[in-house]
Amino acid sequence: MPKINRYVDIDTLERESKKDYIDRHSPFIHVQNSVKKGEKLAVTVKVGNEYSHPDDFDHYIANISLYNNETLVSRADFVAGTLGGQGAKGQLEVTFHIVPTAAKLTLVAHSYCTKHGLWESDPAIVDVIE
Repeated sequence: MPKINRYVDIDTLERESKKDYIDRHSPFIHVQNSVKKGEKLAVTVKVGNEYSHPDDFDHYIANISLYNNETLVSRADFVAGTLGGQGAKGQLEVTFHIVPTAAKLTLVAHSYCTKHGLWESDPAIVDVIE
């Protein structure tokens, strides 16, 4: 099992000194707080909040996965050059459309950097209304 990096696992002092490194790898979930059962829900995952990630042939974000609890809901794969390549920087973003059937969703996103491994978002809770 690969090591999963999380923003909160790094102490405050180290987090401040490495904020750009941590931020540019971390996935951030953008989703509404509630949705009607059976209706499509747009879940946007953006890698990096304030900082951009490089897009080189040997160092790029290879995929973004979306989980509901421990169940994989969706995944998007990317190749080097998605953001322009040759050292270009950008914030990779993908929107997944899912149809919730449970009473509540606990969404977590993973992003995989080819150089720095697997990174996990904070959970996003979505209430599903009947």
